[in-house]
Amino acid sequence: MENQFIKIASLIGDPTRAAIMWTLLDGKAFTATELSIAVNTSPQNISMHLAKLLEAGLLCVEKQGRNKYYRFSTKEVAYVIESMASLAPPALSQKKNTDKHSPIKHCRTCYDHLAGKIGVAVAESLLEQNIILDADHKFEVSREGEKWFSDFGINLEEIKKQRRLFLKPCLDWSERKNHIAGSVGASLLDKMIADDWLRKTKDSRAIQITGKGEKELFRYFKIVI
Repeated sequence: MENQFIKIASLIGDPTRAAIMWTLLDGKAFTATELSIAVNTSPQNISMHLAKLLEAGLLCVEKQGRNKYYRFSTKEVAYVIESMASLAPPALSQKKNTDKHSPIKHCRTCYDHLAGKIGVAVAESLLEQNIILDADHKFEVSREGEKWFSDFGINLEEIKKQRRLFLKPCLDWSERKNHIAGSVGASLLDKMIADDWLRKTKDSRAIQITGKGEKELFRYFKIVI
C-alpha cells in the first residue's frame, strides 16, 4: 500500500499531469489535443503523460470515430483532486479582497456536483434542516430527508442503484467547508440545471444563477444571493 501511495502521489505531483487532472475537473471528456492546449504542452508530451495516468488507472479513454476522449476513471478520482486543492495555503487578505466576488469561487461545478460558496450553503442548509445528518464526518439522509428529496423530485431509491458513492462530504477548496458529493450531490445539481435554477458557463466551471434560481434557492435553502 505504501508503494502504491507513493506511486500515485508522484504521478499526480508532476506539474503537467497535475494540470491535466485539474482540467478534467470540468466534468467533460477531452481529446489529447484539447488537453495539450489546456495545459500548454506538446502533443508528444501529452501522450506520454496520458499513458502514465491510464496505466495507473486514474484515467480512462473512450474512442468515438477518429477521436479518443479522456476522463477520470471513477468519480472518486475527481473528489480526491478537488480535495487536494484545499491543501493550498489560504490567500493573503489583500488577494481575498480582490477575488471575493470571483464567479468560480461563488458557484461552480466540482466534476458533477455543486461547489463554491453556494454549494457549501446548500449543504449547510440541508444539515440545519436535518434533511441530511453529519454522522461522524459522514453524511446520511434522515427519515425526514427521504420525504424531502421525494417532494423535491429526486428518487433516492433509484440513485442508490448507481454503482458509485451515494452521499459524502467533499471538502471545498475555496470555502474550506464541505459541500455535497456522491450521487445525491450530482442529482441535486442535475435537478437545479434541468429546472433552470442554474446554467453552465461555456469554457468554465463557473455556474450562473438565474432569477428563478435566486427565488428557489431562498425558498428551499434560505440562501440569499
